[in-house]
Amino acid sequence: MPVSPARAAAFDILLRVERESSYASELLHAKTYAELSTTDHALTTELVMGVLRWRSVLDDTISTASSQLLKKLDPEVLIALRLAVYQFCWLDRIPKRAALHESVELVKRARKKSAAPFANAVLRRLSSQAGGVPLCSSVPTVVKDLSAEGIAKSYAHPIWLVERWIRKYGASAASKICEHDQTIPITAVRLRTLNSLSDIANEGISLQPGALLTSASRVQSGDITRTQAFRNHEVVIQDEASQLVAALIGQVENREARILDCCAAPGGKTLAIADNNPDAEITAVELHPHRARLMQTLWGKIGERIKTVVADARSLSPSQPYDRILADVPCSGTGTLARNPEIKWRLKPEDLPGLHDRQVEILSAALPHLAPGGRLVYSTCSLEKEENEDVVEQVLAEDKSFSLMNCFPELERLEEKGQLIPNPSMLTTGPYLRTIPGVHLCDGFFAAIIRRE
Repeated sequence: MPVSPARAAAFDILLRVERESSYASELLHAKTYAELSTTDHALTTELVMGVLRWRSVLDDTISTASSQLLKKLDPEVLIALRLAVYQFCWLDRIPKRAALHESVELVKRARKKSAAPFANAVLRRLSSQAGGVPLCSSVPTVVKDLSAEGIAKSYAHPIWLVERWIRKYGASAASKICEHDQTIPITAVRLRTLNSLSDIANEGISLQPGALLTSASRVQSGDITRTQAFRNHEVVIQDEASQLVAALIGQVENREARILDCCAAPGGKTLAIADNNPDAEITAVELHPHRARLMQTLWGKIGERIKTVVADARSLSPSQPYDRILADVPCSGTGTLARNPEIKWRLKPEDLPGLHDRQVEILSAALPHLAPGGRLVYSTCSLEKEENEDVVEQVLAEDKSFSLMNCFPELERLEEKGQLIPNPSMLTTGPYLRTIPGVHLCDGFFAAIIRRE
């Protein structure tokens, strides 16, 4: 019996994530899997994201039935085992015998036939819970142990990350972050025209109001990507915290304003800024040519008035100064683990200093392009201090011609215009914008506003 298309696709994606450091969310939307049926694609997504979210719990469970250390197993064998155990523990509608059989077949399909009897024995033991083996016993209902070890084990996170978050945000917030990371994230959208609302409803999409911004909506049911409005670029999928960062750029009163997005991909913030400043000259810089091409696909017709430059933000060519600059820098992405769970298994503590140094270089290179009286918004989707406050404070300490603005008055202005929903104080820590997954209904973002005197 051949392996089902959904399980085969899930296996192939997980193997690429493991071997190539690819991102699952990008692979799931690649053309390779576009021909999967709606049902198969949904199952593939469930399997891939579930295995990545709960990897440590799955491995702990497998190790109870394995005669070999997991680190000695070929990745193909371990991935097949994880897929089966995830189905045992989370997908009640799938018969265990089907999950077991197809995972063994996946091992054979990967040309690891000699490991098939081993995989079969491990999964048979787990599927029958022979010998009193607790199947996925650490999957939480209510987590009472708010120690770093308790949170990390219950919510399948590396303990070093949890320890950092407890020090920074407290045990309760750290637990909420980890709990949020294990859930299917809300799909938030930005409607570029209200005319598309009725069309979206007619195509079976149910929307709820946003939690942060009145311009945002949350998808309650339906697949927004299959609508005509999405294909026509009238609606854009974009997390609300990301939309909020773009809103901090604001509307520049100067009709000849120049705006720079110096790390533009994937392009959602650039598009929001362009929509909000229809008369401005906008330049979007992206390091990688293929990502620059993808941005232009996202932008549709409006991309005709966005100048796209393929370049390194750390070495931009001299130009006329910009009234506004967005530096949404490459970062660890720890505020987006619900969407990108592979990050938590890939990131190491020793990676953070290198990220910090790169971010300092980008911000230091961008600031000289700011016009007098102009503003730069520095942002990340990271929860880590090294990538946020430490970067801003280090750069500003080296050049006194720039000063840090308080984000609170800017958020108050959005509230007065009827654009912001929560009290601005709920979104700020000191002078900075700070959203926390699980505490706020969005990804974790940081932003600072810097002004040139």
